[in-house]
Formats: sequence, structure tokens, C-alpha cells
Amino acid sequence: MDWLERTAKLRQWTRSGTRAPHKPLLLLYALGRFQDDADGGLRYSAVEQDLQRLLTEYGPPHKTTPAYPFHHLVGDGVWEVHTDHGPGSPGTGLGDLRGKGATGRLAPELRTALRREPALLSRMARLLLDLHFPPSLHGDLCEAVGLELESAETEDFTARRRQRDRRMRELVLTAYEYRCAFCGYDGRIGAVPVGLEAAHVRWWAFGGPDEVENGLCLCSLHHKLFDKGVLGVGAMVGDDHRVLVSQRFVGHSSAAREHVIALAGRPLVGPQPGTRPVAADHLAWHSSQVFQGAPRQASTA
Repeated sequence: MDWLERTAKLRQWTRSGTRAPHKPLLLLYALGRFQDDADGGLRYSAVEQDLQRLLTEYGPPHKTTPAYPFHHLVGDGVWEVHTDHGPGSPGTGLGDLRGKGATGRLAPELRTALRREPALLSRMARLLLDLHFPPSLHGDLCEAVGLELESAETEDFTARRRQRDRRMRELVLTAYEYRCAFCGYDGRIGAVPVGLEAAHVRWWAFGGPDEVENGLCLCSLHHKLFDKGVLGVGAMVGDDHRVLVSQRFVGHSSAAREHVIALAGRPLVGPQPGTRPVAADHLAWHSSQVFQGAPRQASTA
């Protein structure tokens, strides 16, 4: 049985690039718990808060529940659920999941395969990360689910699906003249830029192309905040764009105010004349699938 193929083909609700990472997040969490305790089960009432936090932090901007993946992941052959009354899931109702003692864990055949081939766990986890989340979030997500990954390959499942264009970073940084589009940071060590990255606006995992029209040159801090939905990009008059800051972001330090909150309403730095700005459909995808809540009003101070 090819567990990597099953992992790559988890059945998810999809429509026009809508993010639905519920099953991948649950499977990552289950892999992390298996790594810690291979024989333990995940009682819904005990892990519900953990799963809800994962969905809130790494899921889509709209409100959602972990009850859906807890029940439906069974259909993908990698997960099983039983209750205090026997095998089988009681459904997606919160009352039934909590009251009937619904407990899930990896499918028996998968647990056997992971015991026989320990490196499979890291390969499955890396595949889930590559297919559903941008690289800037991989480390944080592994920490959140308690995963410690080996430096194993995923047998190039993602490469067989689509090849990344390794030139994108240089093209995007050049287009923005090696400056963060949000804050203007342009640090170098000698002639080498440091702390500057090419951010995908529409994530590569969701069909975002490796093109300048889908990229922003961002410093490491603002790249992470952009991928977490704290920062976004909105339209101004004409072809100009402005920085959006989520109302959900809270920071009381002078650093938070200066480096994040004060960005609200600022025009983007770049791209240089003659370079196409970020395409409107990619901005629309980020606004609906990543950006958290409503934007703050620009500071008048």
C-alpha cells in the first residue's frame, strides 16, 4: 500500500482555490502524537481544543470546527474512530463526539507501516506540509503538532506534480530592487542580500505560479506575517497598492507598533517601473483565503 500516494490524495472540499486544510492538519497532529506515543488514542473531548487552535492559526479565515475532519478522515483509509460503544464514528455532531467518547487514531495498517519503516512518518509529514502550506510556516507547524522530522525526502511527489521555478527568487527581488515591499528593508552583507525573501501571494500549494506577478519581495518578518494573514495587500487609486494590517493583530510594544501596526495604509515599495504589479486575482485569493478578518484603518498620527 502506497501511503505517500494516499497522503497526497486526501479528499478535500475544493472550489476555486478555496483552502480546506482540515484533514491535513488532523493527520499532521496524529503523526506528531504517534511519534510521541505510538499506542495512544486521541479522544475527541481531550484534543478538541488543540485541533481548534490549529484550525484557527493555520486554517482558513472563516470559523470552522475540527469535528468535520475527525469524522471524515476515516474515508481516506488513514484514520479510524471508535466510541465507548464500539467501532465507527458517531458523525460530525459535537454532542455525539464528546458524549460518546469518540476516539481516533491512525489506521492499523498505517501504524504497522510506520513501525516497520520509521522514516515514512517524516516523508508523509513533509508531503502534507509541501502540498498544503507555504515553506515559511513549516517549522512553526511542526512545533505546534509536536513533530520532529528527519531530513528524508518525499520521493518527489510534489516535483512530479509541478516543478518549482528556482529563478523566481532572483526575479522577484530584482523587480523590487532588493527592498521589502512593505517596510523598505534592504539589508546586505557585502553584495549579498540578507533577510529578504520572495513571497508567493497565491500559495504555490494552491496553484500559485512562480511568476513576478504572483510575488512580493518581503523581509523575513513580514513574509511570515503575510503568510499568517496578519498582513495583506489592498488596492489604491489606479494600479497602486497599499499594505493591509489585520484588526485581529494585537501588539503593545513599540516594536509591534512600528514594524506592523504602522504599516496600515502605506503604499507598497515597488515594483520598479516597467514591472507588472501583483495580479488582481492572486491578491483576491490571498484576501479571501489567508488574510485574517478586516483591515485596520490607516494611522493618522
